[in-house]
Amino acid sequence: MEKDKAFAQKKWVLPYKNIVAIADGHGLVDIVEQSNCWGGACWAEYHYKQASPLIQSVCSYGNTMRYRVKEGHSELNLIASYAAAGIESAIVKDNTVEITYAGLGGGGVGATMSRAQAEDVIEYDITEAGGSKKSRGTIVLPRRSRVLIGVDDTDTKEEGATWSLIHNIATDLDSRNARYISHALVQLFPVPQKTQNCVSTVVEFACIDPAPLIKDFEQLLRKYTLSENTGMVVLQRFHADEVKEYATLAKSKMVTYEIAETAAKKAGVEIVIPGRGIIGALASLPYFAQPCQSVKLDLNNQ
Repeated sequence: MEKDKAFAQKKWVLPYKNIVAIADGHGLVDIVEQSNCWGGACWAEYHYKQASPLIQSVCSYGNTMRYRVKEGHSELNLIASYAAAGIESAIVKDNTVEITYAGLGGGGVGATMSRAQAEDVIEYDITEAGGSKKSRGTIVLPRRSRVLIGVDDTDTKEEGATWSLIHNIATDLDSRNARYISHALVQLFPVPQKTQNCVSTVVEFACIDPAPLIKDFEQLLRKYTLSENTGMVVLQRFHADEVKEYATLAKSKMVTYEIAETAAKKAGVEIVIPGRGIIGALASLPYFAQPCQSVKLDLNNQ
């Protein structure tokens, strides 16, 4: 089950850039596939939804496709042109997640050789693929947890932009241990203290060991921030639902530091840098991987 680089030399194989698996420990797994061919990823999205009972939801983000699946195994009824490929199983172990894909024809190539070449695949087991064959492939990935980092108030009226600084820090820290998988700008209610647009930022990582990432992120943020009011918060959880009510409030009206501090404690959010920016940083968390929604201002609750 060693990786065979010779696969990449076959012109009908287009390797995925990377695939990560985030397990919630309660029966759900987010499979985040980073594709080198967006057309192929969109084909897979359509067919996988038709063929795979395990899939709970699918969404696209940048050049990635996210599948939320139930743990377990389900036989696929593959139908050419309609449901030609899918996710057959997701098995979560102590340190790994095993995902089995199956497909017909070109869908079988994607289910086997294309995904087996993704960067963080530990090992794989695949059948022959292509032509009219039904093919199956299992890849083994590191088991990861979700880490959300919210930041606000890093710039001044003269210089800087929080969203770009945070993206650059996250990009610099991307590694096999901590994969940087999403970034969103979160529009907040425009308060008098704002620099210009009153926007905070959330970045999402899929981690094997979160501790080094959080430490390094804090160090870089303290080094490069231009503001004395910077706030950084961290949530290590599959969902951020506990912060949604607070986030809606911060998008619709002015929120005090005390309210933010109380909300963070109640939701189990770690305040890493306790500046005034935690007001917006905390509000950014539930908008991870929702960049088209997060930029909208909600004034319904004024």
